Amino acid sequence: MTVDNKERKERIAELKRAVKKRILVLDGAMGSLIQGYGLEEADYRGDILKDHHVDVKGDNELLSLTRPDVIREIHLNYFRAGADFAETNTFGSNSVAQGDYELEHLAYEMNVASAAIAREAADIAEEEDGRVRYVVGTLGPTPRTASLSPDVNDPGFRNITFDALEDAYAEATRGLIEGGSDTIMVETIFDTLNAKAALVAIQNVFAETGIELPVMISGTITDASGRLLSGQTVEAFWYSVRHVKPFSIGLNCALGAEQLRQYVDTLSRITDVNVSAHPNAGLPNEFGEYDQSAKEMADLVGEYAESGLVNIVGGCCGSTPEHIAAITEAVSTAAPREIPQIETRMRLSGLEPFVHG
Repeated sequence: MTVDNKERKERIAELKRAVKKRILVLDGAMGSLIQGYGLEEADYRGDILKDHHVDVKGDNELLSLTRPDVIREIHLNYFRAGADFAETNTFGSNSVAQGDYELEHLAYEMNVASAAIAREAADIAEEEDGRVRYVVGTLGPTPRTASLSPDVNDPGFRNITFDALEDAYAEATRGLIEGGSDTIMVETIFDTLNAKAALVAIQNVFAETGIELPVMISGTITDASGRLLSGQTVEAFWYSVRHVKPFSIGLNCALGAEQLRQYVDTLSRITDVNVSAHPNAGLPNEFGEYDQSAKEMADLVGEYAESGLVNIVGGCCGSTPEHIAAITEAVSTAAPREIPQIETRMRLSGLEPFVHG
């Protein structure tokens, strides 16, 4: 696929204008919608992996290569529901995560294909109603963490290095750019050190390619402690990544909109960039399923908008095009959050924030 960088620059300029005028809407969950298609091992393998010696059913990112029609349709359904952004089907499209299926060699191709599919869907949607749509190149977490030991008996042990993470994220970023992404989002961050590896990789790839895209960052509060899994508070997390000067900072996954609100409120007060939130559709029930209705979720996210907390909203686990349609309607008349002027101080972070003066 040949990407028109002039058109991409024009879209990015429009994105920066649009986010000042209205609250923009991300799409919703990908995995749960894929499950609805009832795909089997053969669908995941396609023609390219007929003889692969490892089962690959469940490797949803692989479907961008073997069932692009399914991924394109999901993106289109979200766009038609009102989403401004499609997040690429690349949550686990890095060589570290793909190592579980012994498909490291396909990671780059997955990223290129996923971004290209999302761009195709965006172009179709734009042609239908004339509204510009954007592709978010997604860098998800890996199954390995740079901050925490996987061995409770050896807290100093690490099963991956910072450099290995950086290399994996750099490869994925190159693919996302080549495929036509308009922004890059590091999302579902539970370990800030992993996120830093991704952010270093992104900046290096921007310098290497001469193509610089807006960077979106979204962390995950794992429980009622209000911290990332690696221990940082929301405020400390922001101070750890603010040097990148991202287009947006936000939170997604793990919690529903009701539980996430207080942490979104914190971000809205301390950050001088756009704030995003794409929570789960409530909390999972005893069967691990999400049963919060579209209206219930939209009412909660709509209150974020009415309270002036957000610039970008959307859905994560359990959300569907119906949820995104309801959220789009709920925020349609609300003004986007006004970005505050933050007093210049020395702001440092460990697990807790430190502000001098």
